[in-house]
Amino acid sequence: MRLAVLVLASRTPWETGAVEIRTSELGRWIGVSASYTASEVVPALKRSGVVSVDASEGEFRENTGLTCKVLPLWAAQGVVGHPLCLAKKEYATLQRLVEAVMAPGWKHRDGRITPAGLIGTRRGRAAATDRLALLLLVLEARETGRVRLCGGSVDTKRGRAGATLARLMGCTAAAAAGILGRLEGRELVSRVRLKTASGLANRSRLMVPAIAAAHGRGAVDLVQEERTEALDPPFSERGVAAGHSEPPQADEDPQVSGAPAADRAAVSEPHVAAALHTDHPSLATYDVVPQQLGCGFSGECRGAEGRRPERVCEREGQTIDDETAVAGAGLPVAEDGPLRGEKPKESSIDERAGQRTAEADAGGRPKIEGWEKAQQQKRVALPADLRLRVALGPVCWLWERLSGWQQDQAEAAAKAELAQLAGLGVAPEGAPRLLANRLTRRLTETGGEAMVAKPFGWLTGRGLVRRPSCSDQRCDDGIRVDTEESCESCANVVHIHRARRAQMRADIDRELPGLAGGERRRILEKRLRERVATQAENFARDQEQVRVERARREAARAEAAEQAEHERRVAAAAEAVRQALACEDCGRGRAAGLCEACGYRRRTETMTVETGLLAATWAAVLDDRDDIDAVIAGVRASLEADIKHTQREFLESVEPGELDTDPVGAASVLAFAALQTVEAALSDYRSNALERLGRTAEAEAEARRAFRTEQNRRWFRHNPNGADAIAAATKAADTARERTAEYLLTTRLEQLREQTAARTEQVPVAPWTGRLHELATRPLDTDTAGAVIA
Repeated sequence: MRLAVLVLASRTPWETGAVEIRTSELGRWIGVSASYTASEVVPALKRSGVVSVDASEGEFRENTGLTCKVLPLWAAQGVVGHPLCLAKKEYATLQRLVEAVMAPGWKHRDGRITPAGLIGTRRGRAAATDRLALLLLVLEARETGRVRLCGGSVDTKRGRAGATLARLMGCTAAAAAGILGRLEGRELVSRVRLKTASGLANRSRLMVPAIAAAHGRGAVDLVQEERTEALDPPFSERGVAAGHSEPPQADEDPQVSGAPAADRAAVSEPHVAAALHTDHPSLATYDVVPQQLGCGFSGECRGAEGRRPERVCEREGQTIDDETAVAGAGLPVAEDGPLRGEKPKESSIDERAGQRTAEADAGGRPKIEGWEKAQQQKRVALPADLRLRVALGPVCWLWERLSGWQQDQAEAAAKAELAQLAGLGVAPEGAPRLLANRLTRRLTETGGEAMVAKPFGWLTGRGLVRRPSCSDQRCDDGIRVDTEESCESCANVVHIHRARRAQMRADIDRELPGLAGGERRRILEKRLRERVATQAENFARDQEQVRVERARREAARAEAAEQAEHERRVAAAAEAVRQALACEDCGRGRAAGLCEACGYRRRTETMTVETGLLAATWAAVLDDRDDIDAVIAGVRASLEADIKHTQREFLESVEPGELDTDPVGAASVLAFAALQTVEAALSDYRSNALERLGRTAEAEAEARRAFRTEQNRRWFRHNPNGADAIAAATKAADTARERTAEYLLTTRLEQLREQTAARTEQVPVAPWTGRLHELATRPLDTDTAGAVIA
């Protein structure tokens, strides 16, 4: 995503500030596929708040065309002195540099071919990482192609070059070493290790050959670096390791931050170790002044004559800055060193350093124990989250003054404010810019960052908090947070207050004319105070009414919940009682009144009767009961035969004895098979009945009338026997025949059902004594048998 932001920034037109690019083209520039760019890179850019993306969707809702705007570049336009306020020629230079490093290469319409950049052919896994690393190294390289390496203690296993790239990339030293290995494999960078006269490895240098070639240096500097040897030892062989080095470049800005590189490891082999000493300035060329005492060089001269040092003292790595002084013992003077058997005495430099320390302790704030450790744990730069970097950009100087714990608290407060802005209807990508504008306004009120005495308290108590001036949640000091315009509610409140004051002034002039100015103002202020007191009483009364109403609603809600719980318990008890009932047909216990097999049997019986009625609608005389009963009996016999055939096939398909383990389940399966057989037969009998009824005299007569009616339409009168007329008339006749058949089927079924219901009501119910024999022969299940025995 960082590389995508840099690519979009380099391709930003100076005139418009918005980049129009396709997703596949952006993927070619950063070395990934178009699908990965659409699914991962573009959504990450939208969430970052650094780039606003307007995407057009393709056939499968993927991002195809993108209109991107780098918000920091957009916000910096017209801001004099801003580092991102680039001129047109600076945009062109940035674009040429990015093209030279990672251009994917393309073919013009006129046949010309623009070759790929240095790493433009690198694609696939970690391609974007390698491209970003090479771009950063190119930006940090000098004209000779040499990249200045970071100072301090580094992981000797990874090397100083890996630590430098790790700080540039913000990754671990191990990852940076892998990146350098891949770049070296493509011959884009080279690492040179200088050697001392003793053969030990000394300093390492990181070179970008393309930079040297671009400045006409070629490979000369690289060859010279490889052949460089240490100077002749002035004392002995052991002292060569701390020989001369290049003078410090004091006029250049450091290329990396001072954060320590991660992933430190111990030294495993002697030849892999870093230099024995830190690089020293040339003593023969540069005079040592008192201000350079704190550089920590072991070979630094303590006197003003420029002679060689007498010895190397301990604690040489301590520095003396403007705020704190070294609390160790002073170094001895070279003139009277202990190597000559003379009594050491403190130099004038140490005396001046002690004076500065005393002045700092007297005039400054005292340092508590552990302060230096807490300061080392804090982060100098803003958080890594791009949204927070944009939001806290106006207070970056205050951020450096916070401790590590205070930075964590301020970061949490900023995240909470961004979440609150998102909850007020602000787009997530625009929330960081709105929070940055809020901090800018607060700094303007304060008078600038220099006027903030307590940065942490100012950030958490004034800078980041929202200050609504009215009841609108989107108001912040009279400005809408979503539109950054004047709040209408605040303007309305001010207008109402002014109108009330004017009305009260008019009432006083009407009631008490001729009052002096002071008396009139006193009466006006008195009435205003009375009105405010009345409004406060009304507000308190309204709040009390709201509390009473809320309590009433909560009580009603609790009562409704209790009633619902009571009804649920009653329903659960009724369901438990129903589940305990035995089956009405077979007598099996705890069957909820009807077991599964008997339920299937009842539905099968109902559908059997319905199938017989469907057959009787066309096969029987509707006024002859005997004929209807004969048709229904024939259908029933046919269905029973089909049911037995289906059940026999099922019994033959299972293993012998498998159904004996679960007789209840076997009975349910057989009953369900019978139900499916009757359902299939019911559909066939209904289709057959409609077909037969469609050939009746009533249906044919209706079809002929529809045929003639369609032929007599005005658009067919000129040719009633034409192909179009006959086709339309035939279709109308078929529709009328089907509609008539459905009507006849519905009418005859209703007539047959009424006759069947009447006969069922006339059949007397057998007395209980007549059914005892049938009940006695019914098999009993385990629960019923146990109850009878008891």
